[in-house]
Amino acid sequence: MIKIFNIIQIVIISASVALSVYFYQHFPARVPMHWNVAGEIDGWSSRGFGAFLFPVILIAIYFLFEILPKIDPRRANYPEFKKVYSIFKTAIMAIFFGIYILTGLSGLGVKVAVDLWIPIGIGLLFIILGNYFGKLRNNYFVGIRTPWTLSNEEVWNKTHRLGGKLFILGGVAMMLMGVIPVGIRIVLFIAVVLMISVVPILYSYIIHKRLSK
Repeated sequence: MIKIFNIIQIVIISASVALSVYFYQHFPARVPMHWNVAGEIDGWSSRGFGAFLFPVILIAIYFLFEILPKIDPRRANYPEFKKVYSIFKTAIMAIFFGIYILTGLSGLGVKVAVDLWIPIGIGLLFIILGNYFGKLRNNYFVGIRTPWTLSNEEVWNKTHRLGGKLFILGGVAMMLMGVIPVGIRIVLFIAVVLMISVVPILYSYIIHKRLSK
């Protein structure tokens, strides 16, 4: 199974590099690179930047995930969630590749509902990550890393079980952003960010205090 994920990752990188050459040859001098919550273009870049940015990011993600288990002081825990680690790596790379295709098509002049598809992609990523949060083992780089989760295995496990549910819920909410009124999108986005970031931190502190007693 790990080999299959590795193959997928290499295919994603290879496809992105091939697309970058095509995009560079066919992009106009200025290409869209950023959209607001209404799906309107509000940021532009040069042809080269638009064509090559995402392949560079994908290659960086690939090697970063290869390096982290080797430098983590708790590297001995990685074999316990090796498959989950590969799923995380593959899912993140796949979402970035999907965003690259969307922005590339937009750069070629194809009308793309970026405000619909990117939230769906990010929401799907949240759901995938959340589904496997409970299988992560204590480490310094992947997961909900607070002073309390890193210092106590039970706090880590309980926090990640809650965090997984919150990520799934947040993912579903993100996927709805493209179909709700524009005025509500930013409110929903802020609510999702606070839910998946602040709540697990507070929860890990509360659980740690309870166990300390």
